[in-house]
Amino acid sequence: MVANISKSLQLYKQVGLLNKFSIKQHDMKKTILLATVLLACITGFANVRMPKIFGSGMVLQRGKPIPIWGWAEAGEEVTVQFHKQEDKTVKADNTGHWLIMLDPEKAGGPYALTIKGSNTVTFTDVLVGEVWICSGQSNMEFRLSQAINGDKEVADASYPQIRHFKVPNTIAIAPKDDISGGEWKVCAPAIAGEFTAVGYFFARELYNKLHVPVGLINTSWGGTHSETWTSRKGFEGSDEFKTMIAGMPVLNLDSVAAIKKAAMVQQINALQGGLPIAGEVEAWKNAALDDSKWPTIQLPGLWESKGFPDLDGLVWFRKTITVAAQDAGKEAVLELAMIDDNDIAYVNGVKVGSTVGYDKKRRYSVPAGVLQAGKNVVAVRVEDTGGGGGVYGDASELKITIGENTQPLAGVWQYKIEEATSTSTIGPNSYPTLLFNAMLNPIIPFGMQGVIWYQGESNAGRAYQYRKAFPLMIQDWRWHWGEGDFPFLFVQLASFNSANGNSNNGSTWAELREAQTMTLSLNNTGMAVTTDIGEEKDIHPKNKQDVGKRLAAVALNKVYGKKMVYSGPVYQSMQTNANKIVLSFTNKGSGLLAKNGALHGFEIAGSDHVFYKATALIEGDQVVVYSEKVAAPVSVHFAWADYAGDADFYNKDGFPAVPFRTDDWPGFTREGKFSF
Repeated sequence: MVANISKSLQLYKQVGLLNKFSIKQHDMKKTILLATVLLACITGFANVRMPKIFGSGMVLQRGKPIPIWGWAEAGEEVTVQFHKQEDKTVKADNTGHWLIMLDPEKAGGPYALTIKGSNTVTFTDVLVGEVWICSGQSNMEFRLSQAINGDKEVADASYPQIRHFKVPNTIAIAPKDDISGGEWKVCAPAIAGEFTAVGYFFARELYNKLHVPVGLINTSWGGTHSETWTSRKGFEGSDEFKTMIAGMPVLNLDSVAAIKKAAMVQQINALQGGLPIAGEVEAWKNAALDDSKWPTIQLPGLWESKGFPDLDGLVWFRKTITVAAQDAGKEAVLELAMIDDNDIAYVNGVKVGSTVGYDKKRRYSVPAGVLQAGKNVVAVRVEDTGGGGGVYGDASELKITIGENTQPLAGVWQYKIEEATSTSTIGPNSYPTLLFNAMLNPIIPFGMQGVIWYQGESNAGRAYQYRKAFPLMIQDWRWHWGEGDFPFLFVQLASFNSANGNSNNGSTWAELREAQTMTLSLNNTGMAVTTDIGEEKDIHPKNKQDVGKRLAAVALNKVYGKKMVYSGPVYQSMQTNANKIVLSFTNKGSGLLAKNGALHGFEIAGSDHVFYKATALIEGDQVVVYSEKVAAPVSVHFAWADYAGDADFYNKDGFPAVPFRTDDWPGFTREGKFSF
């Protein structure tokens, strides 16, 4: 053993690992200990290491060369074995990186994937099938358990050949070579509830039609902009964004976080004289508390839009209401719309309820005897764990009901910050490229068929610029993957009454949908229309089944060659005939259809740009639109509003028409530009 240790020491000296150590020959005990430690270091450094996107239970893409990559000691020979492919060998480059392209495989499995260098790494239960990247913001992140009939869907989710990998939510200022964690999970009721709902329903449809394994790589993060999913190189090549990215500072997350924290502390001090002292908060729920000097805020509305863009933590809201003598002592129902993320609600110091979860409507029972004649206080302690924070939703759902009497609570509330827990953090939208760097770059070039994407809500305020930002991001991903124009399928924004937007006062959501439609000019793209399955008061519609099915229909037609209808009517051209406009369409399928017996969602305008609700009639394969209020029409809008759920123009194959306008008048969002 001593001889072997001596040889090891000579080796370590040669590679410079003992330069800063002075080893005495007679101190053999210390020498052996040091040599053992150094041997462990050398072995650890030389070991073949694989990216975390590889793992047992994964799915590899069929029908294409399969990229397998990782790290080893510079110059180390690495061999990969998979299925019947033996001895695919390569040497790691001088940085330790290596890449092997396996030959294309047919769908099948399970197989083992073995990587050999100075050590051996083996992954088991590996399938070959169809791999799709699932990305975007919260409607892609939305879990299966939250969907319509979620409990039953989860209970029925026994599809062992569907696999799911969730990339952890992480940001980075420079491109990372690996993700921070994650694992492949086999679709089963015990865990499927955590899968992306859109991705699951998409995969289930593909599996039932193609009968091959389907792998989903879910790299999504709620509330995120497309710009954070785009690389620096992509921006540098864009006339629209190259000046912006050139002005992006060289970041150090710690120093930027410290600056943000100092600014937040200063803001809190100016607002309320600092954070509360120990024991002070206990009284904030009580009716007797004097809150007259507390700052005020309008609710509903997330506090990020009301002067606190970087605040996560605990905030109290208080509102004084007046109860008539005849209602004193009665039971009541307190409704607080929705709260991001968690809350505890009190009435006159009595806890009436609490909820965990940003997407649940708050409805609490106030026991008999709590309300008093005259002044009463509603107090709500809100905890925001990240992203948006506060009370949000429809103002009509913020109220208290006592018997037959309902008192609205929307409007001015007092508020005070109890704790700022994450003022030192940088969010995914703080700067461009942060999610590309941390959540996409590390999984490139994992073999896949294409991408399904659900995002745009966070870009609606600058929808006009999205005409360039969205195609840029798609082309950027394609360039980095190096697989040509792989399929990129996306969901057009569902209906949601974001700000009562419509044709006459401007609709950011309608313009964002238009930008998405325009992106179809890129090769090998497809879009699922969902204006008919949105929810007026919920930005996260629970009908994800139809979203997944419609995306799958696009994929089955465009990617897998199935002869089937995959889109509703698409506006093609118009002709003016006296006081009427005649519209022609493509993608008519089996014919045009007014789903509810009469067409809704059409508007018409003259040269004054004022739109009126129009009568619309299907005549053969065209639609005739008119209104008695418009004698000389020049433009038609269809489904042009934030919430367009009443639009019921379809083809007979069940696909809704794509929202459109026939004019090119300046939009509501033309001046909106991305900045940081």
